[in-house]
Amino acid sequence: MTVLDLPAISTVELTSSRASPLLVVGPSLGTSVRELWGEVAALLTDHFHVLGWDLPGHGTNRSVSEHPVSMESIAYGVVASVDRFLEMNGLSHPRFAYAGDSVGGAVGLHLLLEHRSRISAAILTCTGARIGDRASWRERALLVTGQGIQVLVEGSLQRWFAQGFAQRRPDVTDTFTRRLLEVDTVGYAQVCDALAGFDVTDRLAEIEAPVLAIAGDQDLPTPVPLLREIAEGVQDGHLAVLPGVGHLAPIEAPESVADLLIAHLSA
Repeated sequence: MTVLDLPAISTVELTSSRASPLLVVGPSLGTSVRELWGEVAALLTDHFHVLGWDLPGHGTNRSVSEHPVSMESIAYGVVASVDRFLEMNGLSHPRFAYAGDSVGGAVGLHLLLEHRSRISAAILTCTGARIGDRASWRERALLVTGQGIQVLVEGSLQRWFAQGFAQRRPDVTDTFTRRLLEVDTVGYAQVCDALAGFDVTDRLAEIEAPVLAIAGDQDLPTPVPLLREIAEGVQDGHLAVLPGVGHLAPIEAPESVADLLIAHLSA
């Protein structure tokens, strides 16, 4: 398939250990990769060179495509962005490991399907082979387009974090609220539309690379059965369930995610 008009994807270097194996990490809708994966990356400094990417209109990526985007086109954009970074810095990683949360995990499934020669193994957290339904994503895209990002703040915080997390880590919820309010409405709506058309349930069996699916037992948008479906549907899959964790496992349980990631990729 030839994909035209790839969405602009920006890379964010989360660790500078460039002699180590490359790990690429992807964010959730409405978040920036630095805030979501930064604490995990800090725990991986001795193991991996961690490179993140931001969705259109999110975080460091202020570019928004004039054309509709899909999970597949975002995946192609991620590979192109990673390759640009490697070339500019004189690095060579024909294959790399990948980890993504929510939308980042959906993109990861397309990387595993469409770029299988590049992905050595994957960790997919709080995601699914399909997420939500077409009508609700269309509705949210129209809502944010008509009323602005601010209308999403309360609902996003409720979906993102397990009960009690905001009280334990108000610094995190404050930061994620600020980053959400900075998201470009067009970019957010485009990703909603991409999610509306996303469903690779029937293709899971094509995925050969080892996959670890990590679920939070308090995750409402992508509950445990969706992660179990991935783990059981791919050829070499495993499931881990984190207690007391909601939809953003990398920031809610960074030590657990880092330990699972190291064990999976070392194996």
